Order: sequence, then structure tokens, then C-alpha cells
Amino acid sequence: MGWISGVGLTSFGRQPGPSALDWQVRAARTALADAGLTHRDVDGVLVGYATTLGHLMPANLLAERIGIRPRIAFGTSVGGATGLAMLNQAEALVTAGEAARVLVVAGEDRASGQSTDTSMRTLAQVGHPAYEVPLGANVPAYYALLASAYLHRHGLAPAALAPLAVQMRAHAAAHAGAQFRVPISVADVESSKLVAAPLRLLDCCPVSDGGAAFVVLAEPSSSRDVRVAGMGQAHLHQHVTEADLEDLGARRSAQEALRRAGVTLDDIDLAGIYDSFTVTLAMLLEEIGLAAPGKAGAMAAAGEFDRTGRIPLNTHGGLLSYGHAGVAGGMAHLVEMVMQLRGEAGERQVPRQVRRALVHADGGVMSAHVTVVLEAA
Repeated sequence: MGWISGVGLTSFGRQPGPSALDWQVRAARTALADAGLTHRDVDGVLVGYATTLGHLMPANLLAERIGIRPRIAFGTSVGGATGLAMLNQAEALVTAGEAARVLVVAGEDRASGQSTDTSMRTLAQVGHPAYEVPLGANVPAYYALLASAYLHRHGLAPAALAPLAVQMRAHAAAHAGAQFRVPISVADVESSKLVAAPLRLLDCCPVSDGGAAFVVLAEPSSSRDVRVAGMGQAHLHQHVTEADLEDLGARRSAQEALRRAGVTLDDIDLAGIYDSFTVTLAMLLEEIGLAAPGKAGAMAAAGEFDRTGRIPLNTHGGLLSYGHAGVAGGMAHLVEMVMQLRGEAGERQVPRQVRRALVHADGGVMSAHVTVVLEAA
């Protein structure tokens, strides 16, 4: 398996001025500096898609901007799972000897670089072009359907999901780079604007500007490097009308990652789980096995996902509060887990020794699933 040697994460939020490429460059340079490398040391570049850039060759574009002349370069697009999918490819490249030092980057000006209507129309295309998009559906609407089904199946009221948003905001309060840091309550979630019933504004992640990056090596270069112990993927559907809500793919990808790492969920000390909506987080936690069916919200309310809880979760604030800058949003979970495993998370640091972390990303409407198990050196 490969090793994550350097990480970079910018602040997230509505930050006019820098372009998508600018955010990518900022994150890339931070990750290289963190790894003790320069652009001349990189021989592989992988870059995630950016809805505000639309360039056919994003990796070559970034490489040229910062002076890299890589042996291997390509762009990737599997929605929110893109960052971890690129990690899987980077690990495969260094393990096979095709590259020695791979830079993985994402970033875009999604909040300030396009209108809300444009963003909604672009993201809505994950829906079926004949049976979903013509009906006016958008991403919040797709996830609202999942939320309705989830709540009905478990006999829950919409407020059952609210503690997950409250927990993410509590964690974001300790991160200077987070888009939203002011604490919220369950009552705040319940009284926020209705977006797509039963989801309210605070059930939904914001749209953000920002970037994230990391460097993958074949062998560790220092005691700070974090081992990619196991990875798994599952892609069982594209359109929500074809989804099996009892088997979305998260369980399969997580079990494969755990199997390859030679561990079980009992060995996991903390987790970074994709949280585009509160229902996304609840369904992923429960399918993976980190929460009992229908209990994710109750576990959050009981403090089990707090930094001092049973399984600290999204200690940077997740997509719901740190923010969601496209592919970089999912990569922020990975960056935070690396910082925690290094013991470098500062005020956010879990106050007990952590050895292993599980990170999971979801693309589309629970369509693409990628899981990674990370181990401290």
C-alpha cells in the first residue's frame, strides 16, 4: 500500500477572487511543502473535475501552472467520491512502480464562480435525463426522497437527523478554516428554511470555494507519513430510481477496505464520513456499521461522535459545516484524518491515542462509494 506524505487544505467559504485553478495551486503547494517536496520531485499528477473550470485536461493544466512535468497525468470524475478514487489510483501507481511521488489535487470557486441556478442545474445532471431531470429534480430533491424513505422505514420524525448537523457545527467551531463556526441547536435546524421536505437548510451542506491536496508515496519518508492500509469501492447504480436502499454500496466498499487492511470496525478509532446532507451521513454510518439502523441521529445526540466520544466523526466539521468545494470537500475528510493520526490537529485533536481511521466518500446520489482505512506510522 502507499503512504500519504503531505496534505494541504485551504479555508472554505464564499471567497471571491481566486479561480478554481488558483484554489488547486494553493492546496497543491501546501501539500508539497508539508511533504518536504518541490514541484520537481513530482512524477504523477491527478486532478479532480471542477464544475466552474470545465477544462478537458485538468491535471496537465495544473502541472503547467506550477512547473511539474509529470510522467503520468489525468483527471477524474466520480462525483463526491472522486478524491478517494484518485487516492486509490495514486496508490496503485506507486505500488506498481509507475510513479514514485503522486500529487492529488482538487479545488474550485463553486460558491463565487457561478450562480446558484447554474450550480443547481449542473449538479442535477446526476439524475436520469428522461425520468428525473425533466421533472425539475435537483440534488436536494433526490436526497429528500432518500430522507423520506429513511424516516418512514425507521418510524422517525425529521428532527431525528438534526443532531448530526449540530455535531458537525460543534466540531467546525474549533477549525479556523471552516465556513460555518457558530454553534447551532436542534431547534435551529428544525426552524431553518425548508429546502426539500423533509430536509431543511441546516440539513444541507453549503456551497463553497476552496481546495485540498495530498501527496502519495510508495514508501514512508518520515514518521509523520500515514499508511493507506486498505481500500474498497462499489458502484451499484447511477440514478436514484435504480438504487437499492438496503444495499447502496457503502457496506461493500467498507468491508473490502477493512478486509484489505486486515482489521475490523472494532479496530477503527475515528472516522471521516461524507455528509452532503444529514441523511447522507445517517445512511452511510448505518450501512457501514458505525451506527445501528435508525440510530445515527440518536448517537450524535448522545455524544458518541464527539471528539471524546466512542467514534469521533468528521472532527473538522464535515461538509455540513467546514464546507463543500466540490471534490475538495470530500478530500477535506481525508486531510483531517491524516492530521488526527499524526497528532497535529491542535484544538481539534482527539484526546486519546488514535491509530486507525476510516474515511468514506459518496458520489452522485449514493451512487459511487470509496472507502479507505488509514494507519498512523
